[in-house]
Amino acid sequence: MKNSSIALWSITVALAGFLFGFDTIVISGANEPIRELWQTSAFFHGTFIMSMALWGTVIGALFGGIPTDIWGRKKTLFWIGILYLVSAIGSALAPDPYLFSFFRFIGGVGVGASTVAAPIYISEISSAKDRGKLVALYQFMIVFGIFVAFFSNYFLDGVGGNNDWRWMLGVEAIPALFYSIMILTVPNSPRWLTMKKGDDNAAKAVLAKMDLETDVDTALNDLKNYFNSTPKGNIFSGLYNKQILLAFFIAFFNQLSGINFILYYAPQLLSQAGLTTEDSLLSSVSIGAVNLVFTFVGLYLIDRLGRKQLMYIGSIGYIISMAMVAYCFKFDASPMLTLTFILVFIASHAVGQGAVIWVFISEIFPNEVRSLGQSLGTGTHWVFAAIITLLVPVFIDDKEGIFGIERFGEKPWPVFVFFAGMMVLQLIWVAFFMPETKGKSLEDLKEDFMVDANNQNPESEVKMESRV
Repeated sequence: MKNSSIALWSITVALAGFLFGFDTIVISGANEPIRELWQTSAFFHGTFIMSMALWGTVIGALFGGIPTDIWGRKKTLFWIGILYLVSAIGSALAPDPYLFSFFRFIGGVGVGASTVAAPIYISEISSAKDRGKLVALYQFMIVFGIFVAFFSNYFLDGVGGNNDWRWMLGVEAIPALFYSIMILTVPNSPRWLTMKKGDDNAAKAVLAKMDLETDVDTALNDLKNYFNSTPKGNIFSGLYNKQILLAFFIAFFNQLSGINFILYYAPQLLSQAGLTTEDSLLSSVSIGAVNLVFTFVGLYLIDRLGRKQLMYIGSIGYIISMAMVAYCFKFDASPMLTLTFILVFIASHAVGQGAVIWVFISEIFPNEVRSLGQSLGTGTHWVFAAIITLLVPVFIDDKEGIFGIERFGEKPWPVFVFFAGMMVLQLIWVAFFMPETKGKSLEDLKEDFMVDANNQNPESEVKMESRV
């Protein structure tokens, strides 16, 4: 990639992912201290303390496409930074579980909105050959944020006595403030400027700073011609059914892999596997390290092997690792063997779903409905994330029955069997339904999906010419 401006803009916007990763994982270190402080039940703890941020994320994801279209990608990203800042300070100072849940909810809104605005922005300024790794920078930053959060929790453990969890949560205000300032230095997306705001002059000014294969006027005319050459309809008009299903299933399978279950409850799961509390916190750092290293691998491979090949690799790794983790819990295998297969799971996710999901959703929808399509895909992702996080404490914390069904107690092996089974279904979906999007411009992908839609609807009067 020749243009350093695009790389700098992408890295700056991807910092929203760092805050995403940090914000969602930092709670893992505060999990037990908060429950002991406020003496909450398993249901309250799961519903409010642990999953309230995720319900905020659902709202941010489902409705994040609206400000992304109306205000623009840049302004939305700025206010996301402010939400993170307010959430960090408020959560650290919260005097009771209700205010704590409220401020965690605000941070969740920022997380959800960032999964809409950031991948869209990066995909819209990237070339076809670099789009995969540039959008995947967002995932890398998520993983880097997770890694830093695990380290931060480990080093802040015991610093503030019984209130060390407040330091763990409050320290996020520093990167949130830095990000909010940095985002002011990036320009608006040229696609948004011309297609949503109708400001061609501003779009040309941004295009002039980019590494284009054609002159600025030709590039702008290409964008406008592709926007005007197809029929307009809302996202549920029937024109985008295939993209909707693809976005839904990749997000659905992402959460049914068990990734948030592992990341959010890593210390508790490792403790149940036989590690001491201190060792389980330190081992959580190893999870973050493996996630970071293999995200680099995914970043390197995504534009070389393609999205579909990485999903094959990840799916097979998921199935093997989750089945073995279930075996380890069921038959009381050594804690280190359990940790080893958890790390294999993390590596599989980093190379597969982790590297692909935000790239894939951001590129399959055409310009006119990209924000709402991204909201739909990420909203699906976060709805299932919230449900899983809400239910997990009920199944792994207490030994009493629920609805007449005995809980798993200290041996949650059936959960891992379930996740392994879902990844078998994902492998089938990838093999038969997932298209490859590597190396195609956003406009080319739009044409491909329209051709598919027209083939499924022979009565359509829309005619498209193939583009070389």
